[in-house]
Amino acid sequence: MPHEFEVREEILLKATPEEVWDAIATGPGVDSWFMGHSEIEPGEGSRSKVTLAGFAQEATVTAWEPGRRFATRGDDGPGGTFMAFEYLIEARDQGSTLLRLVHNGMLDDNWESQYDSLSKGDGMYLRKLATYLAHFPGRTATYSMFRPGPQVPDHDRVWSAFTDVAGLTANPIVGAPARIAVDGLPPSDGVVEFADSPNWLGVRTDEGIYMFVHGYRDAVVVEYHCFAPDVDSTQLDKAWEYWLDRSFA
Repeated sequence: MPHEFEVREEILLKATPEEVWDAIATGPGVDSWFMGHSEIEPGEGSRSKVTLAGFAQEATVTAWEPGRRFATRGDDGPGGTFMAFEYLIEARDQGSTLLRLVHNGMLDDNWESQYDSLSKGDGMYLRKLATYLAHFPGRTATYSMFRPGPQVPDHDRVWSAFTDVAGLTANPIVGAPARIAVDGLPPSDGVVEFADSPNWLGVRTDEGIYMFVHGYRDAVVVEYHCFAPDVDSTQLDKAWEYWLDRSFA
């Protein structure tokens, strides 16, 4: 039987309502911080699509109020499962914005583990959104990578791999210096933007945002949003695929 769920999150962003709108309601904006590739047609009643790891999920735009409210409802899946997202935008002092997210819908029989992943992940993605808006304003990613790895139930092993590749101690704090170093790519200095052991690590460099995830069903994922104009996406993919294979063989 499908199970109803709801997740509510809010975050104060160092960005104007117009900048927040562009980040949540346009394809290039969403691609600059969220997973997969998004296509969004403007206007209430229009269609949107997210493509992730070769699978596409389509939705209908149910609210379109630029600078104020954006919402979508995904098409029904097996057994009536679906997901809906609503973003509420509220201007605050000094050019900042309060963003509220309501994520609800129906999950399948394995709803407990799905809900656990969603309830943690929604907040982390909003923190990645905050990183994007604070440090790459007015820009969109030139390349966004979503590189899934194997399922690894050993949390300590995964977290150690995450911190090692970022040049960090086992218990990094926000603001700590980092250094991303992986075979096949030049090292890149950065800073820890968020860390929630053993599942989430976010590192910002001058050229982009990395997020390392140990998520649903113990899957290991590396995400990267690059803002450099001359990114070699093929080399990026190969280097991180090799790192995943070598780290979790």
